[in-house]
Amino acid sequence: MTDRTRVMLITGAAGGIGSATVHYFTEKGWQVIGVDRNEFGGQFPASGLFIQANIANPADIEIIYQKAFAFSPVLDAVVNNAAVQVSKPLVETSVEEWDEVIASNLRSVFLGAKLAYPMFKQAGGGALVNVSSVHAIATSANIAAYAASKGGLLALTRAMAIEFAHDNIRVNAILPGAIRTDMFDSIIPPGVDREAFYAEMGKVFSPMQRMGTPDDIAGAALFLASGLSGYVTGDRLLVGGGSPLISLIK
Repeated sequence: MTDRTRVMLITGAAGGIGSATVHYFTEKGWQVIGVDRNEFGGQFPASGLFIQANIANPADIEIIYQKAFAFSPVLDAVVNNAAVQVSKPLVETSVEEWDEVIASNLRSVFLGAKLAYPMFKQAGGGALVNVSSVHAIATSANIAAYAASKGGLLALTRAMAIEFAHDNIRVNAILPGAIRTDMFDSIIPPGVDREAFYAEMGKVFSPMQRMGTPDDIAGAALFLASGLSGYVTGDRLLVGGGSPLISLIK
C-alpha cells in the first residue's frame, strides 16, 4: 500500500458511464484523468485533468499519454470505457464504419496499454479495466461490428492479463448489460415516453425489474481497479442485473 493519492485514467469520460465513473472515483479520493473526443459536460473535478482527444487516432493516443505523464508519472488504473456503435445490418456496414468501430473500441486499448505499461510499472503495479459488453458473449442482429470489437476486447483482456501478471498489473473486463446511457437512448422510438420505455425494458432484461445505471458500472470499475479485487485477473464481471439470457451463458 502507498499513502500517495491514486491516479486513474478513463476514456469516454464525457458519456453517461464515463462521467459517473469520473465522479465516483473522485469521491473515493482518486485523481482522475478523463479523455473524450467531446467536451466534458459540467465541471471536471479540480483535482484531475481532462483531455479532449479522439482515441480512434493513434497520434491522439500518444498525445493523451504525454499529457497524462506530465500530470502524473504513475498510473494506478486505466478504465477503457470509450466506444462507438454502428447499428445496421452487416451487409450494409461500410469498411469505414467497421474500421471506426474497431479502431475506437479495440485498437485504442492495445495502443493505450503499451503507453500505460511503463506508468503502471513505475507505480509498482496497477489495474486495467476494459469495458466490454454482454454483446461479447450474447449478441443480436444489426450490431456485428460492435459485437466483434467487444468480443475481441474480451480476448485481449485475457491475453494482457497473462503478459502483465509478472509486473503486478491486473487486467479484467466489465460486461455491462442493458444500461441507461445515450447509446441506449438512441433506440427509443420517436414519441415514446422515456421513463415508460425504460420501465418496460427493465422487466424484459432483468429479474430485478429495472435497467442498469451508469453508477452500477462505476462501482464495478472501482472494485476491479482497487485492492478489493487484488487476486482477480483475466476475468470478466457481468453487470446485467441477473438477466436470464446472461445467466445461461456462463
